[in-house]
Amino acid sequence: MKLKNRFVMVFLSISTALFLTACSGEEEKSSTEDHNSHANMEHSGSGELPEGLKEASGPTYKVGSKAIITDDHMPGMDGAEAEIVGAYDTVVYSLSYDPTNGGDRVEQHKWVIHEELLDVGDEPLKPGNEVTINTDHMEGMKGAKAVIDTAEEMTVYMVDFMPTDGSEKVTNHQWVTEDELAPAK
Repeated sequence: MKLKNRFVMVFLSISTALFLTACSGEEEKSSTEDHNSHANMEHSGSGELPEGLKEASGPTYKVGSKAIITDDHMPGMDGAEAEIVGAYDTVVYSLSYDPTNGGDRVEQHKWVIHEELLDVGDEPLKPGNEVTINTDHMEGMKGAKAVIDTAEEMTVYMVDFMPTDGSEKVTNHQWVTEDELAPAK
């Protein structure tokens, strides 16, 4: 009887350990997907602009016009009709960083503009440069140390849109690049 009880205890211990390992792996995977898919992104913004940002002199999409979003920074974005509420000439970056509130590294976050980086001067940065983020598009972003993945001078847009997935209207979303928009029909 003692051997049978030991066998049952060992079997239960192993089963429990495997179950807990499987559950924690799914939680970790979900956390990574959430960070990389912008699920923790502040969808609507105040419309407040970073200091020094200049309005675009001849944007393709003028303030008040409509455009179709062709990218999916977040669910319901791709295919949504957007109203342009701001157009600005700047340097736009995708970057990777470790959130200040813990969690998994965020890879190639789109987009942070030059004016949202701390103490970087006026000159555009290059891929590989290390910077400190001075905005909070996502939880744990402000104050995070980041590495620039891509850098490009272009017009960026702040937009309002109704997500295609039926979620609530997004206002003052920062940022959509010109190549992520198409003319509205």
